[in-house]
Amino acid sequence: MKAAIIGSGIGGIATAIRFKAKGYDVDVFERNNFYGGKLSEEWINGYRFDAGPSLFTMPQFVEELFELLGENPQEHFPYYRLETICNYFWEDGTRFSATADLDVFAKNIESTFGEPQTQVKRYLSDCKQLYELTADLFIHSSFHRLDTFLSNRFFSKLIHIPKLRAFHSLNQENERYFKHPKIIQLFNRYATYNGSSPYIAPGTLKVIPSLEYFYGAYLPEKGMIQIPNALVALAKRHGVRFYLNAPVEEILHNGRRVTGIRVHGESKNYDLVVSNADVVTTYDKLIKNVRGPKRIYSQERSSSALVFNWGIKRTFPELDVHNIFFSDDYFSEFNALFKTKTLWHDPTVYIFISCKKVQGDAPEGCENWFTMINAPHIAGQDWDQLIQQARKHILGKLTRILGTPIEPLIEAEWIFDPRQIENRTSSYLGSLYGTSSNSMMAAFNRHPNFTSRLKNLYFVGGSVHPGGGIPLCLSSAKIVSQIIS
Repeated sequence: MKAAIIGSGIGGIATAIRFKAKGYDVDVFERNNFYGGKLSEEWINGYRFDAGPSLFTMPQFVEELFELLGENPQEHFPYYRLETICNYFWEDGTRFSATADLDVFAKNIESTFGEPQTQVKRYLSDCKQLYELTADLFIHSSFHRLDTFLSNRFFSKLIHIPKLRAFHSLNQENERYFKHPKIIQLFNRYATYNGSSPYIAPGTLKVIPSLEYFYGAYLPEKGMIQIPNALVALAKRHGVRFYLNAPVEEILHNGRRVTGIRVHGESKNYDLVVSNADVVTTYDKLIKNVRGPKRIYSQERSSSALVFNWGIKRTFPELDVHNIFFSDDYFSEFNALFKTKTLWHDPTVYIFISCKKVQGDAPEGCENWFTMINAPHIAGQDWDQLIQQARKHILGKLTRILGTPIEPLIEAEWIFDPRQIENRTSSYLGSLYGTSSNSMMAAFNRHPNFTSRLKNLYFVGGSVHPGGGIPLCLSSAKIVSQIIS
């Protein structure tokens, strides 16, 4: 069986490995000169920046790929479990360090914010139970095949539908457990993990914090770029062929059956094709005479990001690997993102500093700040003006909260905005996760991992089921592998 995979994002690489484990002959075609899709890196004046996802959870999904090909993941993919999940900062001077130790975390919330630690533990326990209830169906299975809904496991879960909290927003769900606005805000932020608003997205998203507090937050020993690098090396050792600077121009089909692809003007025959490109881009640019489903064009896009990668010529001991500087008006920030499609003047700022753990990512005595704010998808904005304003607002916020002028410390800078995200990763309108989850039907409305329009064409990655983020992209590869078997 000959398989072509379009794109070497994490979903495409994982699919190649799973196909190789089946004995397929596999070629991966990547239009860029690097692997990893959104999981890439940039070096600027001695500073290394991970240019995409910065949070690593569920490492067993990566380890499983090594085991499929008979290798020991510990020999090729070392990583750390982080003792501190995130440091939080507010304008009023409040600071809070979220430790990975659940008992300490709950105790510290009680002592800092007055929320009973028993309530914190109950909330996170409910989050974990919700994950265990939904993961098999929503994450690990095709949500668009009849056999999924005719299975005993589906019917056994029907009685638990009220527990999904799909008819309440994540904010409403968090207000049900907590009274302190800062703790509600802390748990509301998890909606951003799939590019949604906590004031609109369903309460089902409270499954997300359980991944960190029960299963752990991690960082690969050589940074996030180690994930695609290690998996590409694994795939190559077992015979998968990768072609860089090889943009697929067309997915070839004869009637309703895919027959191959065209690359550099040359037609190549394959038994099946998997697209790791954005699903809208796949239909619009790669498939002729086949229209994509109308609903994928009409659905609300997820948020994007505006990133200032800064080389900072000093260290900040109060910062850790992951840091959040919250907006004083979270609701207005998300209203700006999803209603008026602009940037709020007081954005929540996330700073990822890999050199806290990864040696060599910054010069001695310096730090590499991946400084990100949530941004709307591309909708005709004047991005140059927005970037200029955002930079000023971010620097002002960080200077106030950290008590140190930040701009004089910047000796290297690389800006990454939604336009570049779209160009670099073929993400439609620069949205990071395809469609948003600002609907209780979002899980049902995502494009499936296959299409009835063309036989032997499949889809993986963040723009299709089950969604964006490293664990879900890896799950999409597993689902496609199961469908084909």
